[in-house]
Parts: sequence; C-alpha cells; structure tokens
Amino acid sequence: MHHRYDVVVVGAGGAGLMAALYAAKGNVSVACVSKLYPTRSHTGAAQGGIGASLGNVGEDHWEWHMFDTIKGGDYLTDQDAAEVFAKDIVDAVIELEHMGLPFSREADGTIAQRKFGGHTREFGKAAVERACYAKDRTGHMILQTLYQQNVKNGTTFYNEFHVFDLLIEDGRCTGVVAYDLATGELHTFHAKAVILAAGGYGRVFKITSNAFTLTGDLMSIYYRKGLPLEDMEFYQFHPTGLSKLGILVTEGIRGEGGILRNVNEERFMERYAPTIKDLAPRDIVARSMITEIREGRGVGPDKDAIYIDLTHLPRETVEGKLAEITDLARTYLGLDPLKDMVLVQPTAHYAMGGIPTDIDGQCLSDGAGGKIEGLYAAGEQACVSLHGANRLGTNSLGDLVVFGRRAGISAAKYARQADYGRLAEDPEAETRALLEGLRSNRGKDNPADIRKVLQETMMNNVGIFRNGPDMEKQVEIIKELKERYKNVGVADVSAKFNGDLIDAVELGFLLDCAEAMTASAVNRTESRGAHEREDYTTRDDKNWLKHTMAYKDLNNDGNVLIGYKPVALKGYTRAFEPKARVY
Repeated sequence: MHHRYDVVVVGAGGAGLMAALYAAKGNVSVACVSKLYPTRSHTGAAQGGIGASLGNVGEDHWEWHMFDTIKGGDYLTDQDAAEVFAKDIVDAVIELEHMGLPFSREADGTIAQRKFGGHTREFGKAAVERACYAKDRTGHMILQTLYQQNVKNGTTFYNEFHVFDLLIEDGRCTGVVAYDLATGELHTFHAKAVILAAGGYGRVFKITSNAFTLTGDLMSIYYRKGLPLEDMEFYQFHPTGLSKLGILVTEGIRGEGGILRNVNEERFMERYAPTIKDLAPRDIVARSMITEIREGRGVGPDKDAIYIDLTHLPRETVEGKLAEITDLARTYLGLDPLKDMVLVQPTAHYAMGGIPTDIDGQCLSDGAGGKIEGLYAAGEQACVSLHGANRLGTNSLGDLVVFGRRAGISAAKYARQADYGRLAEDPEAETRALLEGLRSNRGKDNPADIRKVLQETMMNNVGIFRNGPDMEKQVEIIKELKERYKNVGVADVSAKFNGDLIDAVELGFLLDCAEAMTASAVNRTESRGAHEREDYTTRDDKNWLKHTMAYKDLNNDGNVLIGYKPVALKGYTRAFEPKARVY
C-alpha cells in the first residue's frame, strides 16, 4: 500500500510531535508514523523538568545555560548548537505554557523552577533554579500537550506502524517503508521530506531506564546504508534508577533536597563535588556512586546500590512534587520515602550520539558537511551535538522541543519548494526480504538468548568504567552474536501482531548500535564526559577534541570504519586545559 505526504515524521515522542506540529503549521501535509500510540512514547518517562533561563526564582541568563551545557558536555558540545538551544528554549517553554501544558507554579503564578544537576549561575559559582516542571511528570505532560496540538492542526497518525527502511536514492530521501503490526502488511510512505525522531537504544544494556521499544531502529537503518553515526561512545548512565529495575528516579529528587548516602549513611558527594555535591553533572555522580560501591560502601543485599534519602523532606514535597517517584518506590521496592531511604543504582539512560545533523536538523552524510537531501532528524536519535560527551539533566526535553521545532520548520520549507523524488520500482523489496528471511529461517538460536548475552556483556564491558581489553573483548563478542543472529529462527510465522518477528528484527538493530558504539569507544583513547577509561584517565584535547563518525564497512560485515568531524567552537576556549572536573 502506498501513501503520499509532503512530510513524514517517524516517531511520536516529544521530538516527533514537535516536528510534526511545526511542519503542519508550515502549510504542508504531514503524516506521523509510530510503532507506539503517541502518548505511550518514551518522552512520557521524563520526570524532572525542562531547563530554561526564565529567572522566575532567581537571576538567570541564557549565556549561563549555554556555558553549563558546554561544560557539562566536557567541551565536546558544538557551541553553535548550545547557543541556539539556550536562546530558543526560553521561547519554547513559554510556548508550551500557552499551548496548555500544566506546569507547576510559583506563589506568584509564574512557572515553577528548581535546581538540577550541573545547572549553575555565574558560570559555575553556585546552583541555580532553572528546571521548569510539572510535578515529576513533565515529559508526560509534554506528550499530552503536543499530541493534542497535532490533532488540532491536522497531522495524520499511523500508530503501531514499524518503520523498517529508509528510501534514499542518489543522495535524496524519498520516503520510508513501514510494517503494520495489526495486519502484517507493508506500506510505502512517499514523501518530499522525512524527519527521523524514533528515540534511543538503551535496550542494548541490561539495567536501563529505557522502555522495551528503544532499540535504535533508525540509527541502525541509517548505519546499514553506509552513513555515519556520530559520537556513539558517549552513553549516559543516570545516577538514580530503582535498584535492580533501572526505573528512573528523577534528578529532581536531588533538586528538591534528596541526599545520596553510602552504607555508613555518609553524604559522600561532599568528597567528589564539594561545591554543588549531589547536584553535580550526571557522569560525575554516577562514577562517584560506582566508586563507593567498588570500595565496599554499597548498600542492599548485594552491596551494589546506594541510598537516596528523602526522610528529612516535608511530606508535601515528597508526596506532592515527587508523587510519581514516591509511588514507584512504594510499589516496586516496598519502601516509603517518607521514612525509608530508597535503594538506587546507575541505569543506562541516554545516548548523546546518533544520526548527525546540522542545527536545522538536516542529516549529514559525512564529517565534512555533506547532507542527505530531504532527510532530517531530531531528539535522542539525532546528534546535533548539543550534549557533547555528557548531557545535562533537563536538556533532553529542551532538545526535543527546540530541535524538533527547527527540523519541522526546515522540512516544511523544503517540501514547499520540492517535488516528490523518484521511488525504486519495488521500494519494499529490501524490507520484504528481511522479514521473509527471518520467517523462513529454521535456525535454532533464540533472539531472547542472544539479546540477554548482548545486554549483560555491554553492561560489563562498555558501561560506566571502561578499559581497552574489556572493550576489545566486546568487539569479538558482538561479532559472534551477529553470526548467531544469522541462525535466528522465528517460531511464529503469522502476519498479525507478530511479536516474535518484531523482537527478532529489533535485535538486529540493537546489534548494529552496539557494534558502532563499542568500536567508537575502543578508538577514543581518552576519558571525557560519560566515556571514562581506566587505561586513559585524562581528557586529551590535543588529540581528541573532535567528533567520532562511525561507518559500517559495507564490504566487510562486522568491521567499523572511523572518521571524524570537527567540534564547532564559539569562544569558550579558556576551559580547554588538562581535564579538571571540579564542581
């Protein structure tokens, strides 16, 4: 079945909905294709807030936010992207308010703001209240608001349609091919412009805050076409996931005064970040927690967790501003944050890398500025390099709305002046071959078994602390798993709602993301941001102030070709000194 739209958006999370909304406002026809119902997208799991220098609680300026973003990204952030972001996010938050987003409020009626890790006043002197929030359900409220606005503005939704191919001919994207989960039919969406916004790939790790659907689908598809993935070695582990489960415990819990404590009930962050303590950037807090655990000061049955202490906070804060987290702790751990310290541990949370784009969302084909005509990306799947080597808390929701909007505007502008590009005679042939190959394979390997090995070994070998030998071992493990994947059999050969088939396809996507990530991490012989190597412990700006571009070797499956892209600098050069992480 064939469809035609001026702009097709893949993904219906915050970035996809913002992109679709602004494309629709651009007087073009828009379809949003999502493997989930939009309001179930993973943006709904974002709890703590969206950072913007509104200054509702204390003095704040966009320049301070820009600096914190660059410093938090360990100076790998593209500074033009940081400037655009820090300026645009102020208007974007006010616009969300005007759309009806129910922000929490200060006493004077302005949008409530609280402290968050890594956000400071006066270029690092003290913590600042910058996170705008709707209790601890901010992402959920963004989804609801943007979905309603898209319905109002005429976006057409194709829900539970799983995109399995990008149609790129002669350097131009002409559409996508999607699989309808309800019928098993393939659909070709012919488009003048395509926007990719399908989220991250956290399911490559064993302990993750990511939903089961975050399997890096479009990153893998882009990579399979010989196009680059940028900075895949940088993956953020959120310091606080519920112990063993990985369910996110918002950074807002520390912004409201929560304290991390070890088995001795010591507030250990005073030793690692003496100025802002528990509100240091996420990479610092996560490594500090793991250090405490490694040195025997962990808590819980396996001594592999840390306490988060809220018992000193007022009931109205715990059950009001942190209602969702309180409910999760009570439900899943049987702990009451009003009187019990809650067990948390770092959880794989967010990909800083992904499909490279410029500041208007257009996808890049190489490290020299080449572009794919008609193809855009935004959100966690994309890498405009706002986050550099480590994303600040709240900047993910800001990224979604700022660069989702820019991608939507750019795609609509392009679509208004472009014709529909040429499609291949059978645009669905590659997808059909992929699915029929899995259905007909009588191999004995089980996708769940391969996925389990992948997740456990990635957690162990390419996790918070890394070293060359472990990562080299992981390169070989991934090659072995990809060989096993060739023998994967799918027991269910039915057409409708075939979960076995989808799991098998998504496993292939995860293996590609793990391959690109591990090769990029092995190659970068320094420590920077979330990439912490025990065998190269310092930041090396002389050799590594550059972005990694990982390409699949189309002539030798399993090999990764590495290229580079320069960091965009814009005046923040005084910090380019031997690595120092003092907060």
